[in-house]
Amino acid sequence: MEKRKQDKLASAGKRCKKETPPFFKKLRTTGLILAAIGTSIVAAPIALPAIAVTIGGYVLLGGTVITAVSQTAVSEDECDLEAPKKSRMFNRSASKFKADHKI
Repeated sequence: MEKRKQDKLASAGKRCKKETPPFFKKLRTTGLILAAIGTSIVAAPIALPAIAVTIGGYVLLGGTVITAVSQTAVSEDECDLEAPKKSRMFNRSASKFKADHKI
């Protein structure tokens, strides 16, 4: 089970290092700007109304999510090259299921 988690983590790391498509680069920049605006509202040194701080928190959250999702986007060409292979374990369990249930 631990190996599977490590494989997913390594896969996410590889995706983050690959080239990001132009649209997602623009979206990532927009997310960073939104996160900066939200941070400046939440951490303002003056007293702001509670609604302003709440909206700033939501803007900060939205900006960070947009940035994270945009960073992991890769083009379809690169995604197709690393299509996951079916594991032997999956194939064995499927055949065992068929044998047990006489399909």
